[in-house]
Amino acid sequence: MKIILIRHGETLWNKEGRIQGKSDIELSAAGIEQARLLALSLKDQPIGAIHASPLKRALKTAEIINEFHRKEIQTHPELMEMDQGDFEGFSFKELMTCEKDFLNKWIADPASVRMPNGESLSELQVRAWRALETIIGKEETALVVAHNFTIAAIICRIKNISLSEFRGNSVGTASKTTIGFHNGEPYIETLNDRSHLPDTSNN
Repeated sequence: MKIILIRHGETLWNKEGRIQGKSDIELSAAGIEQARLLALSLKDQPIGAIHASPLKRALKTAEIINEFHRKEIQTHPELMEMDQGDFEGFSFKELMTCEKDFLNKWIADPASVRMPNGESLSELQVRAWRALETIIGKEETALVVAHNFTIAAIICRIKNISLSEFRGNSVGTASKTTIGFHNGEPYIETLNDRSHLPDTSNN
């Protein structure tokens, strides 16, 4: 049994450095190609089930991967990206001009703040872990297609580290992170594998 955490392919907002959160943004042409290459890298992987966030960018990535597996994709609202509230659609540069004090707090201690009219990392972690526990309970190798903050929050929980360290566990678009199990306890086997993509590294 393994859990393979997948981050969706690139969107135009990813490329532009815009905050997506729960905004339902489609994959870009580049993101669709990333998902295709990701799917090829997984085509011979025995997969018992495919789970996904219902947001279009994650669901489309799951559908492209599923062309080789023909499973019923199960969607979980708990796997959606962190709700960024009032900041969705803005670039980091734009926010630095009008929300500098808040962003400085976010940079210094991200676990201590909640996005205005959005979520905190802690709230995200609670709901994402609830979904993952349900998936793990089925005791089958599964793909889980989600989002950067969602995956980072799950990784922090598995590593038993503070959410303030989530940036060191961020993952790139169309990446694979594999969770293995030892005596029933999860551990990170591979983190942010993007070797299937051209001109990328795993750093």
